[in-house]
Amino acid sequence: MMALILPVEGAHPQFGEDCFLAPNATIVGDVIAGNQCSFWFNAVVRGDVNSIRMGHKVNVQDGAVIHATYQKTKVIIGNHVSIGHNAIVHGCIIHDHVLIGMGAIVMDNAVVHSHCIIAAGAVVLEGTVIEAGSIYAGVPAKKVKDISQDLIHGEIERIANNYIHYASWFKSTDPSSKL
Repeated sequence: MMALILPVEGAHPQFGEDCFLAPNATIVGDVIAGNQCSFWFNAVVRGDVNSIRMGHKVNVQDGAVIHATYQKTKVIIGNHVSIGHNAIVHGCIIHDHVLIGMGAIVMDNAVVHSHCIIAAGAVVLEGTVIEAGSIYAGVPAKKVKDISQDLIHGEIERIANNYIHYASWFKSTDPSSKL
């Protein structure tokens, strides 16, 4: 069993080196991912209606959805970004070193600046600009505090690096999951 990778309107998903795709991940259309990205179980990345660009060391965890709006918004994701379980990232920009918590929603035209945590279950409304170095939580998401260097290194970077490690467990047992 292999991940579902499909072209849409002539656009084929492209992957950098050392990426992991879970057997039931779905990646379609105009998607370009950097090196050491991982797409986990039941993740859906739909570059069918607009483009999705991802930097290096991005992990799209179980059940997460990345999508955009036809002819209006695209998705741009930086480096060292973790998209938590069942999160929705839709038509927005996410800069480097960001953690999108489990079940969080980031809507069209939102911008999440670097070194941020969007708490689990938070809803970042359309057009919201998330201040760099901050933690946002709630519905709608509001700034709750500045982020410490300990959280930047201890959470954001640790999680991004852990997912590279977790992917290695599967790559060693399933050669079809390697890209």
